[in-house]
Amino acid sequence: MVSKAEDIIDTMIKQGIEPNVVTYNTMINGYCKAKMLDDAMELFHEVSRKGPIPNIVTYNTLMQSMFQLGRVSTACGFFRKMLAFGQVPNVVTCSILLDGLCKTGKLEEALKLFQTMRNNGLELNIASYSILIVGLCKAGHVEVAKELFNKLSEDGLKPDVYTYTIMINVFFKERLSDEAYQLFRSMGDNGCVPDCCCYNVMIQGLLRNSYTLKATQVLAEMDGNVILAVPDNNFLGYVLGTRSSVLDAFDGIDSFLVRHNL
Repeated sequence: MVSKAEDIIDTMIKQGIEPNVVTYNTMINGYCKAKMLDDAMELFHEVSRKGPIPNIVTYNTLMQSMFQLGRVSTACGFFRKMLAFGQVPNVVTCSILLDGLCKTGKLEEALKLFQTMRNNGLELNIASYSILIVGLCKAGHVEVAKELFNKLSEDGLKPDVYTYTIMINVFFKERLSDEAYQLFRSMGDNGCVPDCCCYNVMIQGLLRNSYTLKATQVLAEMDGNVILAVPDNNFLGYVLGTRSSVLDAFDGIDSFLVRHNL
């Protein structure tokens, strides 16, 4: 597939059709999905020299691929390079950084980075919090995850169905079935509707903990609601603030990464 894409771009150029940044981003994404990061970076450098100018999607795609391949220092260095070129990071960039650090075993660094982002006035969305909550739970820091979940309202955020599902699952694993059930019932207070995945976690958790009657009730409720929803897609979020204020905020994050040799 990648070679076919290369042929298409070559044909475009031969016919006098200049590929734009979207075309090159598609090509870079293809390389990254094929785990051909070196080829993706070679194309990135070529585009950077000749044009068009890479955009935030270009940088996010490459940085995510670096983390997925375990190249943490390279990803963080690439982030600093992005700032140096005046590219404005967005909430997806924040999520990629946090997710990458969590999944490569650098949870402490992820927590410190999260706090640095907050201290610098960056508006993190529910996806950023969910990433940390998952990371904390997987590392066995359930109490800290609960604290972070409970602080959402303080930061003006409401849990989405994904975040609720994470916490419900955690409660069941900790054999806190009543707390899981109460949390499930409180979703409506925040205007959040359970999806198939949430119902599945809830019903299985109740059955595993011998809450057969409640499981039957939830199953009937699910059937009655004809749940066809897709899990929430808040991960992509929205572009942060104005250009100048965001770049100032990310200067603090740049310093953080340097101090921690990331």
